[in-house]
Amino acid sequence: MTERNSARVWIWIALIAVSAWSLTVAASSPLLAYRNPVYIAAGIAGVVAMILLLVQPLLVGEALAGINGRPARGLHRVCGGALIAAVVLHIVALWVTSPPDVIDALSFNSPTPFSLWGVLAMWLLIATGVFALLRLWLRIPPRLWRRVHGAMGLLIVAFSVAHAVMIDGTMGTASKITLCAFALLAAVITLRKRRIF
Repeated sequence: MTERNSARVWIWIALIAVSAWSLTVAASSPLLAYRNPVYIAAGIAGVVAMILLLVQPLLVGEALAGINGRPARGLHRVCGGALIAAVVLHIVALWVTSPPDVIDALSFNSPTPFSLWGVLAMWLLIATGVFALLRLWLRIPPRLWRRVHGAMGLLIVAFSVAHAVMIDGTMGTASKITLCAFALLAAVITLRKRRIF
């Protein structure tokens, strides 16, 4: 096994480990005791979204052993759709549990600072998805597409990290910081590796 392939195997191991750790800590959080299933689904969907934010740049940078070229790009698109679905589930479930809080957040009237970053990340994610769907129709040059898509992706990760770090919720502090740091680091390294900036 080459040194590069060995590193990519370790990245797989790190991804699985931090994902399993984050989900386990969130699912076993005492803050979920006596909560209804919809509230629990909202929290877990948020964690899944953060994990997918880590997976996305790893796919783009072909950093995962066994996934290269066209399959990596295909999975990147599938994970992008799954990411949007996870965020929508997160928002809808929070709406069911507390409509006033979601209305305040979406209208930028929430007193909690973390809501602002979460809503900004959500709208930017939706805009990125629409931009991706319209890419061919708008005939966007590949180089411009990579730069704009890369910039939007980095901002989504940064805003999502700010959102998650500020919340004292179901994710444990250590697992949350580790997952967020990995996602941000993966995004920055991938953009540098692909010379997008």
